[in-house]
Amino acid sequence: MSRKITTFLRKYKYLILIVYFPIYMLWFNWLEQRELPHFTMIHCRLDDLIPFCELFAIPYFLWFLYVFASLVFLFLQSKHMSDFYRCSAVLMLGMTTCLIIYTLFPNAQPLRPEIFPRDNWLTHIIAGLYKGDTPTNVCPSIHVYNSIAIHVALAQSNALQNKKGWKTASLILCILICLSTMFLKQHSIIDVVCAVLLYIFYYMIVYCSEFFSLKRHVPTRTSTKSNC
Repeated sequence: MSRKITTFLRKYKYLILIVYFPIYMLWFNWLEQRELPHFTMIHCRLDDLIPFCELFAIPYFLWFLYVFASLVFLFLQSKHMSDFYRCSAVLMLGMTTCLIIYTLFPNAQPLRPEIFPRDNWLTHIIAGLYKGDTPTNVCPSIHVYNSIAIHVALAQSNALQNKKGWKTASLILCILICLSTMFLKQHSIIDVVCAVLLYIFYYMIVYCSEFFSLKRHVPTRTSTKSNC
């Protein structure tokens, strides 16, 4: 059975990814638009100590380019497709889990400022973000989860084994993106911590599993380091 599933995933891997994205978007948009009488508010005292800072809008929106460009980069490394498979598996498992949590445990955050402390082009962009993105479906943070998943995939990829500069740049951007979710008042610290824990869970399943590495079809890593 395992071999049949592996063969199917190899043969139809592009179709699986193409089909997943619209399903995810439809599900997420439905969650954003649904009206419920009660949402559990996600908030802790530490959130009140973090000031609003519009400069973090830059790394926050760079997230979209970061995720897309990284997936394309990993996909183009045809000699080491296991890096792409693992990254895609972690992303799909985590994002789906988040949607299930949002569905069964509707949550929201009360952190957004009613009035911005400054008036500039960045706060105008953030105002547009607030208008188009409801403060619901926040825990765990998909923004944070995906950022960590992408960075780890890049850092452990065969293509960047000897590219310390690129790994460092990826780490810095990943950290800034995670911080941006809190400094823009998009997420609570609780959302960030839950996203980190969720990622660790799926990392242990995917990166320590021979099934997702598809070792029969991918050259063995030259590095001696262990992922587990």
